[in-house]
Amino acid sequence: MKNIIKSTLLLLAGGFLMTACDKDLDHNPTLQSPDTFVLNQPAYANAAVDLASSNELNFSWAQPDYGFPAAATYEMQFSTTNTWTISQAQADADKEGKTIANYGTIGTPSVKTFTTVLAADLAKLLQQIERYAENSVPSTQVVYARAMAVYLGDTIYSNVQKITVVPYYVELRDADPVIYYLVGGCIGDGSWTNNASAIGTGLLPFFSIPGETYDKVTGKGKIEYTGYFPANAEFKIIFTPGDWDHGICGNGTPLGTTVRDGGDDPGNIKIDEAGYYNIVVNTNDNSCTFTKLTTTPTVYPTMLIAGSFNGWAGTTPMAAATTYAGAAANHDWMVDVTFDADGECKFVTSIVGGSWGDNWGSSEFPRGTGVAGGGNIAYKAGSYKVVFNDILKSYTFIAK
Repeated sequence: MKNIIKSTLLLLAGGFLMTACDKDLDHNPTLQSPDTFVLNQPAYANAAVDLASSNELNFSWAQPDYGFPAAATYEMQFSTTNTWTISQAQADADKEGKTIANYGTIGTPSVKTFTTVLAADLAKLLQQIERYAENSVPSTQVVYARAMAVYLGDTIYSNVQKITVVPYYVELRDADPVIYYLVGGCIGDGSWTNNASAIGTGLLPFFSIPGETYDKVTGKGKIEYTGYFPANAEFKIIFTPGDWDHGICGNGTPLGTTVRDGGDDPGNIKIDEAGYYNIVVNTNDNSCTFTKLTTTPTVYPTMLIAGSFNGWAGTTPMAAATTYAGAAANHDWMVDVTFDADGECKFVTSIVGGSWGDNWGSSEFPRGTGVAGGGNIAYKAGSYKVVFNDILKSYTFIAK
């Protein structure tokens, strides 16, 4: 796309103010639309860079020919196959782990014509793309590098430079915390609906606990839920949506539980005395602890999610999850959202005339616990079912 920047020149001559609007003068800058630009060959291009013993890799490029010194933003991208179709950001958004990237963007965005990339960041990206086994990392790895320039919303890419590195094994991430779900006549809409599509309506999730340690391989540890339960409430705890045969059921006594691992249904968990309860489940042994709250939590009539995706406006309300007959108040909120690009968001009670009500944010994604007036949640592009508990201030973004 070719854009021509036309300037309005004010000329003061002979006491007259003249405006030149009809045409560009010779000295006016004209925005060119380059298709590419030059990434310089690194000085180490003909050597094998040992990522384990190196701190950073330097890259430089010539500014794209925009016709004038434009303030573009640059980033570096890397691939092991010179294929640029599936980004690591897309792979990260796939919580099932089925999407494998063939390139990724790393390093800090730069407005200069040079940058450095941390060797450790490149090693991690190579691990994500190549999925090296711990005992079978290749002695060398060919890597293709290119620079990306963004100016006025347009993105172009440089030529590709080939380098060789010595990679090493990187343990990419810990297992996600194991999360269970509540279902019952006093849960959500009270429908006893047990399937993945009912999360946030018929099924309500437990949440990870701030500061809790989870097994790096299995994700097991303590999880919690807090909400209102009416007198004679009955419900179950489901391990996997859609599976009734495995979960935590009642043992016939108030607040008594037993684990169901197939076989006949032992019955529902029962709470005789109405009130707000915090339920903690240790997923290592499936033991449950019930604690009745001594204070009544604040009831919020509305909840919104605002962020980059909607211009930080209060245009995306969250739906009340607790709608069963006789519900005292709702404290769980749900919304389905699609983020076309990476961005940030927060939970907020109201936005009126640019003034925000109570709001919560955190640095954690896709699950975490918000802090009042805290930082923004940096989300990844994708479609999610979002559930927020306003007592715990805990949230989860479930990839769809």
